[in-house]
Amino acid sequence: MAVKLEEQLLEILACPCPEHAPLQLGTPEDPEADFLTCTACGRSFPVRDGIPVLLLDEAVEPPSAE
Repeated sequence: MAVKLEEQLLEILACPCPEHAPLQLGTPEDPEADFLTCTACGRSFPVRDGIPVLLLDEAVEPPSAE
């Protein structure tokens, strides 16, 4: 199921990493996933019951580039 957030909310949300970069909907592998992905560090944050969980401890790390 795709994440549904108001455009204004998505514009002000930022990753809690030091870069505080904007977030994009979904993941690189699945744009329909219930996640928001940082455009700088690549971490994916879950969206549960329509609420983004922007905690680094809850983030899914990006696959390492090998």
